[in-house]
Amino acid sequence: MELLAPAGTIEAFEAAVESGADAIYIGAPAFNARALARHFSLAEVAAMIDHAHRNRVKVYLAMNSLMKEEEVSKAVEELAALEALKADALIIQDLGISYLARKFFPGLRLHASTLMGAHNSLNVRQFSEMGFKRVVLAREMTLNEIGRIHKQCPVELEVFVHGAMCFAYSGLCLFSSYLGGKSGLRGRCVQPCRRRYTWGSKGRGPGTPAGYLFSMNDLAGLELIPQLRQAGVSSLKIEGRMRSPQYVASVVKAYRLALDNPATPAVLAEAKELLEQAMGRKPSLGYFKKAQPTDIIAPQHSGNVGLFLGKIEKVTANRAQMTLKEPLRLGDRLRIHQEGSGERQGFTLKGLWQGKVALDKAAAGSKVQLDLPPGAKWGDSLYKVDLGERRQQGAKKGIQPGLFSKRIANLVDPRKLAQISHFLGKPVNRPVGGKTREERPARGKSQVPVHGQVQAQAQGRRGASQVQLPLEWWLKIDDFELLKVQLPTPPSRLVITLSRQTFAQFSRQQKRLTLYRRRLVWALPPVILEDDLEFYREAIGHLRGGGYNAWQIGHVGQCLLFAVGAQVQPREAGDKGPPPGRKKGRQEQAPAERLLLFGDYTLNVLNSMSVQALAGLGLSNVQLAIETDRQNLFDVLGHKNALPMGMTIYAQPPLFTARLASSFFKYDQPLVSPKGEVIVLKQCWGQTVVVADQPFSLLPHSTELAARGVAFGVVDLSHMRPKPDELVAAFRQSGQPGRGGRRFSTFNYTGTLL
Repeated sequence: MELLAPAGTIEAFEAAVESGADAIYIGAPAFNARALARHFSLAEVAAMIDHAHRNRVKVYLAMNSLMKEEEVSKAVEELAALEALKADALIIQDLGISYLARKFFPGLRLHASTLMGAHNSLNVRQFSEMGFKRVVLAREMTLNEIGRIHKQCPVELEVFVHGAMCFAYSGLCLFSSYLGGKSGLRGRCVQPCRRRYTWGSKGRGPGTPAGYLFSMNDLAGLELIPQLRQAGVSSLKIEGRMRSPQYVASVVKAYRLALDNPATPAVLAEAKELLEQAMGRKPSLGYFKKAQPTDIIAPQHSGNVGLFLGKIEKVTANRAQMTLKEPLRLGDRLRIHQEGSGERQGFTLKGLWQGKVALDKAAAGSKVQLDLPPGAKWGDSLYKVDLGERRQQGAKKGIQPGLFSKRIANLVDPRKLAQISHFLGKPVNRPVGGKTREERPARGKSQVPVHGQVQAQAQGRRGASQVQLPLEWWLKIDDFELLKVQLPTPPSRLVITLSRQTFAQFSRQQKRLTLYRRRLVWALPPVILEDDLEFYREAIGHLRGGGYNAWQIGHVGQCLLFAVGAQVQPREAGDKGPPPGRKKGRQEQAPAERLLLFGDYTLNVLNSMSVQALAGLGLSNVQLAIETDRQNLFDVLGHKNALPMGMTIYAQPPLFTARLASSFFKYDQPLVSPKGEVIVLKQCWGQTVVVADQPFSLLPHSTELAARGVAFGVVDLSHMRPKPDELVAAFRQSGQPGRGGRRFSTFNYTGTLL
């Protein structure tokens, strides 16, 4: 198996090469999911590739950030440069970047990032068919699931084997973006998962301590190397592009020893000792052995990297007093964790005292005073994350980017870039705000319009006054009970998330569904685990056999559920419900012309190139990413796009979507962060989700959205239990931003997506 190491600096890169890595992944300039780190220049990338290839080591470029529309031209230039530099592979998340690479830069080998959410065999097969040579699996996979995927999918599999883990499925975390526009999908996550939470509502007393509910321990799969090999894994990936060269060296050496000396207890013990020197978090086997591991989170601990030195007992003028639990010396790298806010700050120790005596070092158990950065308070925790003597060793300076400056200057043929730019067309930049009457009208209405008779029937049934929305709207639900909510006007489409619950409810809801029969869309959740694929195949077959051929997919891999040969269970005459038991459907394809596939916002579409890619997969329309800001939305709509595009305009979207369902979770109860944000844990479609306690709404901006060309707006009541008249009240604010009524969040629409 390949040993794949991280590098966020040239020093870490050299350490990885020397320590025995077979391949190293680094961030592509400006388009990697560790955007908070310093970007490499192209000269540095060229020098690192040259150094690695001379040592028979491969270099992969992580170009795994989502791309905004204004960044398309820059992405084309970077792809051209990386192809010319002969990077061994490109790790990609964005469907638009994948589209550009396959169409214009066939010399690039593509790997599907873990941010693409490959959590079952369908997803992996789909990526293989899209031209990816390797798929980085979701971190939530068990060994058994990895083995099953390997047997079904002819593509290389890569897994994270060591380092930090995210609470949420990669690619489905909106928390950091929702709280201030710093998108984790664009490498700017502020890690709200590492904060300490309390049970209770904001402003209603201190609440009950809950702890660090979402702060994951580190993955450490050293002892599972033989099982990973047997499961068919091609590459073992170490997380850590933000870690020090010393950390990279220790971890790579440990895994190199274990790979080269299998089943040797003495070597395994030496490798474990190296990992202890790396000063990571508390180790865990992650999900490899269990789908619901119990050692993956320790809610009483903050989950900081490093050795715990103790808590601050007293602070005077930025000098803190504490009793050391570990030895300490000047030059050590420390991190303070502020317990009140959850914020963390790293610094190098420059002052160490015992009374009035200055020290160079202090032993464990000593009561000392330390110079700390401003903001430290009583009760804050201190961690040692690296040793001063190790940090002073430095790099060997074998990599010299200056030697490659001339080569970089003439790297890409400008004529090729001009041809690609001409083919793509120039973006039509539109100013934010201002009058919108002269903008182009909304796209054509739904293929199944709402007729006056249906409106009258529905309105008579609801007994509510009409509130006309300037934008065609769809209603989405995850429970048939939500149909009891008073509607301001009938939706153009009713979207129902398919789950075991809604499939069981379906047979009892025929009367309610009469009005929506020709307008009903069944939606698939973004996460379908391997064991649940059979249920979805059978349920889809049964529903398609009953004539339901409008579907919304939550992941691109779900296209394969509707491919030729997919199971379709024909309905018997008079059959209004699900089939008894779990009988397999016959291999019968519903008429192709009747199948409509729509894309949910979880496909993470932020640019017109992604729309083009999804059109090539056979979709009929798509929703733009829910975290987009107004300017990016207008930039995308300024193009002649391959598909009609909609937006979620009212929802409580999952901020976290996670596999873990720990015993210390309390569902449907409010949690409060140190910054006062209120969230709620819920369970749906077999997963744990975290939602904000209040919905966000773009209803006041619906006139502007319609004028700009948004084809439809989705009102998503999933995860909600609204009051009977809540939706009508929200609709009354449509087209009136900032005027009276309830104040809603607008997510990033009126801000900036970073």
